[in-house]
Amino acid sequence: MKAFGTHFKTELKLSLRGMDMVIFAICMPIVVMVILGIIYGSKPAFDGASYSFLEQSFGAVAAIAVCAGGVMGLPLVVSDYRNKKILKRFKVTPVSPTMILLVQVAIYTLYAVVSLLLVYITVRLFFGSSFGGSWLQFLGAYLLVMLSMFSIGMLVGGVSKDVKTAQLLCCVLYFPMLIFSGTTLPYEVMPKALQKVADFMPLTQGIKLLKVTSLGLSTDGVLLPIIVMAALAVLCIGVSIRFFRWE
Repeated sequence: MKAFGTHFKTELKLSLRGMDMVIFAICMPIVVMVILGIIYGSKPAFDGASYSFLEQSFGAVAAIAVCAGGVMGLPLVVSDYRNKKILKRFKVTPVSPTMILLVQVAIYTLYAVVSLLLVYITVRLFFGSSFGGSWLQFLGAYLLVMLSMFSIGMLVGGVSKDVKTAQLLCCVLYFPMLIFSGTTLPYEVMPKALQKVADFMPLTQGIKLLKVTSLGLSTDGVLLPIIVMAALAVLCIGVSIRFFRWE
């Protein structure tokens, strides 16, 4: 536990110095929420809706930090350490692949939680939006989305043979999900054909779950998103640990 704490503090300091995640995981969600608030304000999500478009977008925007940390930040850090032979040095120490990956997961979980709190404060204080769902259900859904997205990052970072491969995979996974899963471009305004394509993305399923729990809607249709994200997490975590590359 002491080794984990020491490793965590060191990696967190390095991450904060880099500023990448501060920008993309903390600042970007707030900016997106402010823009949506200015454009839509308290307008209903659709005719006859009991909640506003901004309230509907809360869960989706909160997922930006999860996507940035899990699909972009985590794998690039691990693959960069592999490229710099840092992982090779860890190999002769008691540090295990599990600890290396879990430290990164803990760091990006911290970013995601801070981002969630700041996004909520933003919509609450500046736009007067309320939270209509169950916080317990929402936080459970948020945790599942984090687990799913971070598992993808663990897989990419754990098995990529070099930084270029990791960067390519991160870009292929990150940008389509960021744009088309509903985090920045609202899912509801997409054409039907694009929605069908977006439904294949795991983050899209996660955002659907976040919307249901944040708005207090019926949970009858959430079984599929839960199964998809849970199965993805189990598969990716297992493969990332089993085939982890030290060099």
